[in-house]
Amino acid sequence: MSAVGAKKGVLEVFKFGCYISIPILMMSAFAYDPQNLERIIRNRSYVVYPPEGPRPPTGEEMREMIKKNKQ
Repeated sequence: MSAVGAKKGVLEVFKFGCYISIPILMMSAFAYDPQNLERIIRNRSYVVYPPEGPRPPTGEEMREMIKKNKQ
């Protein structure tokens, strides 16, 4: 095996180790201290809803409005 091949093999082993260890470490960090997860969720507001506007009139209110407009 050439020197380039050996370096490539070491790199692949390193990448595979990162691929396996990072999710396990992150999961253990959140599993042992749930406050970490809550802190991150509060810090990152991905969905921000606008304030609630006025509600549309109900069926009964619509009928009353139609009656007023007819008069």
